Amino acid sequence: MTGRQQERSETTRTRLMEATVDCLVELGWSGTTTTLVSQRAGVSRGAQLHHYPTRAELVIAAVQHIGRARFAEARAEAALLLAGPGRTEAVLAMLARIHTGTLFRATLELWVAARTDAALRAVVMPWEAELGRETHRLTLELLGADESVAGVREAVQQTLDMVRGLGISALLTDDTVRREALLADWARHLDARLGVRSPTSAGRPS
Repeated sequence: MTGRQQERSETTRTRLMEATVDCLVELGWSGTTTTLVSQRAGVSRGAQLHHYPTRAELVIAAVQHIGRARFAEARAEAALLLAGPGRTEAVLAMLARIHTGTLFRATLELWVAARTDAALRAVVMPWEAELGRETHRLTLELLGADESVAGVREAVQQTLDMVRGLGISALLTDDTVRREALLADWARHLDARLGVRSPTSAGRPS
């Protein structure tokens, strides 16, 4: 395969993956068919079948694509965070954005389908486990938290469980105001658990 052919092939696969994500978000698992994905991607049926001959192969590729894209999204968001007062709340807001975004919604569709589809579950679970570990490590890094300190690992896991739950809640209603209030309150608790001095207490004499 020449360089140009390889580039075209990669472009086609990317368009198919993006179309799969769009279909999962808009139409759900049951509405995501290979025919519709190829139409959304603007790719011929023959080209789609060449890259992903079956729905199973398309879905497996989509799971891997979404997993990589979700972590890339987290890293890109993390790079924009500023250090200093309010860092913890900014990290929580970033995590909440990721867990209410398009990629997370597509992931939820795969989770639901995987509950009753053993073949899909066998693909989804390892990727989710790896993504969970990477997200945990990233959160520790962003918070400057030391996992060897008692209670820190649990506090970070509680945080990730919370933002995941908030993301699921956001599927049905716009709870932005409530979510922001909860995150601000949790940031204060998390700072206390991690031993971070709040901006209001930093200037007080000990």
